[in-house]
Amino acid sequence: MRRPNRAPAPAAKDGPRINDDIRNAQIQLIDAAGENKGTVETMLAIKMAQEAGMDLVEISPNVSPPVCKIMDYGKYKYSAQKKAAEARKRQKTVEIKEIKLRPMIDDHDYDVKMRAMLRFFEEGDKVKITLRYRGREMAHQEIGTKLLDKIKTDVAELAKVEQDARFEGRQVVMVLAPR
Repeated sequence: MRRPNRAPAPAAKDGPRINDDIRNAQIQLIDAAGENKGTVETMLAIKMAQEAGMDLVEISPNVSPPVCKIMDYGKYKYSAQKKAAEARKRQKTVEIKEIKLRPMIDDHDYDVKMRAMLRFFEEGDKVKITLRYRGREMAHQEIGTKLLDKIKTDVAELAKVEQDARFEGRQVVMVLAPR
C-alpha cells in the first residue's frame, strides 16, 4: 500500500523573528536611534522600518507586548556571528590525557611517564592514570597502591586528585586535575 505524499515540515528558523514573521497585533517599538516609541501596531512598525531601509526585529518575544527594534538585520546577524566565533576562539577545552602504568614499572620508565604527566598539567589538561594488573600481579595489589601514592606525592604541588583510585576489573583508575 502506498503512503500519502507528505510535504516535509517547514524548517524552523534559529534566529529572532523579523518583519512579516512577527504575528502579534501590537508591539513595543524601539526605533533605529534607540528611542522607545511605545506600543505600536505591527503593520505600522513594519512600514516605518521599510521607510528607513531597515528591518523590524523581535528582540524579546516572551513579554507582552513583544519588544521589537528597527535595525539592519544583516549587520545584527553578522555581529552576532563574530561574537560567537570570538567566544569559541577564547574557550579552552580541557582534554583528559591517559597514562598507562604497570605495578612493576622501572625507575626510568616512571620518570618518562612523570615528565609527560607534568607537560599535560602545564597545558591545562587532566590526566587519567590507568594501572593495569596482569596475571599474578593481582595477588600483590599493594605494590600498585604504593605506586599511585608515590604519584600523588610527586605531583602534589602541580595537581589535585579529582577522582581517587578505584578498581575497574583488573585495573585501577585515578584522575588528576591541574591546580
